[in-house]
Amino acid sequence: MQRLAMDLRMLSRELSLYLEHQVRVGFFGSGVGLSLILGFSVAYACYYLSSIAKKPQLVTGGESFSRFLQDHCPVVTETYYPTVWCWESRGQTLLRPFITSKPPVQYRKCVVFNNRGVAGENLLTPRTYCCANTEDLETVIHHVHSLYPSAPFLAAGVSMGGMLLLNYLGKIGPKTPLMAAATFSVGWNTFACSESLEKPLNWLLFNYYLTTCLQSSVNKHRHMFVKQIDMDHVMKAKSIREFDKRFTSVMFGYRTIDDYYTDASPNRRLKSVGIPVLCLNSVDDVFSPSHAIPIETAKQNPNVALVLTSYGGHIGFLEGIWPRQSTYMDRVFKQFVQAMVEHGHELSNM
Repeated sequence: MQRLAMDLRMLSRELSLYLEHQVRVGFFGSGVGLSLILGFSVAYACYYLSSIAKKPQLVTGGESFSRFLQDHCPVVTETYYPTVWCWESRGQTLLRPFITSKPPVQYRKCVVFNNRGVAGENLLTPRTYCCANTEDLETVIHHVHSLYPSAPFLAAGVSMGGMLLLNYLGKIGPKTPLMAAATFSVGWNTFACSESLEKPLNWLLFNYYLTTCLQSSVNKHRHMFVKQIDMDHVMKAKSIREFDKRFTSVMFGYRTIDDYYTDASPNRRLKSVGIPVLCLNSVDDVFSPSHAIPIETAKQNPNVALVLTSYGGHIGFLEGIWPRQSTYMDRVFKQFVQAMVEHGHELSNM
C-alpha cells in the first residue's frame, strides 16, 4: 500500500509538471493540440465512411426494372456521400433551400402544374387542393398529351406533389398517357407523417411554420370560403392536422379527418401503379417515417422501384463538401429521365 501511494504521488507530480510545461509552450505548440485534431479527424472519417456513407437500398418488384436502373441509372446503386458537416435529417432539410444555388433554367417542353390558389393572387372558385383529389392533375396531363401526343411524356412530384402524383397513378393504372414518373420525399402514410411532425422538436422546426403558411394561403381568399368553412377556427390551428381537420377535410367533403388521411395516403394505391415509377426517399426523413415506407407492397409491383438512402432528410440529399450546385436527388432525376427517354422501350415488355 505504501508503494502504491508513493507511485500515485510520483505520477501526480509528473502530471503537474507536464501540464505546467504545456501552459508555458502553448497547447498547439506542444503538438498535443494538433494530435487531438488529427485523431478526431481520423475517427470522424472512419465513422463517416463506415456508418454514414452507404449505398442506397434498391427495392423493386421485378428483375427487369432493377436491371434497367442498374444499366441506365447507375446513380441509384452508387454510394451516397452526404455532406460531411451536415448529414442529419433536420439539418439537411433546413439548410438545403439556403445552400443550393438557383441558376436560371431554360425549359424545353416542360409544364409546371401549380395547384389552385398557389401561383397567383386570384382564386376563381371556392376550392383549393389536397393530396387525395387528382381531378386537376388529370386535366393537366390529358391536356398536355392532347397538344403533344407523340412526345415522350413523364411526370415528377416532390413531397406533397409526389403524393398527388402517386394517388393519380394508383387510381388510373396503366391507362395514363405518361410513360414513366418519379417521386421524391413522398409521405407514404399521412397518419404516420402527421404523428412524426407533431413530436415537439419537429413541431417547432417544421409543423408550426408550415401551418402558418397554409393559413396564409387560404386567408387571402377568405371571402371565397366563409359560406362553408369557419375561417376563424381555421386561423387558430396550431398544426397541420388541425388545419386539415378544420379546412381541407371539410373543403373536400370528408366526414372525418381520418377519412381524408386514409384517402390521401399513396401507400394504399401503390399496388395499382401501371407504369415505371422511381421513388426516392430517405429513411431518416421526419416528414415520412421509415416504418411507413411500403417496402413489401413495392416488392409486389414490377413497375415500382424504391430507392432508399440512409440519410438525406426531406428533399435534402445534400452531398459533397459544399453542396452548392446539385444534390443527389438532382442526379437521380436527371439520370432516370434520360434513361426513360433514351432506353424506355426496353421496359415495354416488363
